[in-house]
Amino acid sequence: MATLDGKNVLVIATNYGVEQDEIVVPTEQLRERGATVTVAAQESDPIQTLVGDKDPGKSVDVDTTIGSVTGADGYDALVVPGGTINADTLRQDADAVALVTAFADAGKPVAAICHGPWTLIEAGVLTGKTITSFPSLQTDVRNAGAEWVDREVQVDGGVITSRNPGDLPAFVDAIESALTA
Repeated sequence: MATLDGKNVLVIATNYGVEQDEIVVPTEQLRERGATVTVAAQESDPIQTLVGDKDPGKSVDVDTTIGSVTGADGYDALVVPGGTINADTLRQDADAVALVTAFADAGKPVAAICHGPWTLIEAGVLTGKTITSFPSLQTDVRNAGAEWVDREVQVDGGVITSRNPGDLPAFVDAIESALTA
């Protein structure tokens, strides 16, 4: 039996601009560990990932749309990948922001990497938390009432954050730990 059998994880992203490894690696590794992972995007078309915010990467199939997901019910955790374009667009999506709020309010893990914490900032769920992110978000994080630290992974309550694709092993391990605690 895999460690995450019976766990359901929702990954939210836009259809363009997601950093390839920040959606592909957690999705694949959480599935390998037994979780059922649902990928939700703004549209039902496949997600076109990017490598380094400019070069086309892999295409990722979408299971549902963000607007079709009604809160945190049926899911055990939420993952918000980065990519500057993805994160900037996602934080302007009222449905995506509402999902972050719903998961946080339900006490379920919310994991964000790189620029992904922008959506958590927009949802207002970081006050009093200590998080990490891509370094350029430091001021935004502090303005949201959180403390920023430079670590490969930071866990504070139900919020799990990492800085960049190089931190993915620790990021995925932290999500697994939160789901098995």
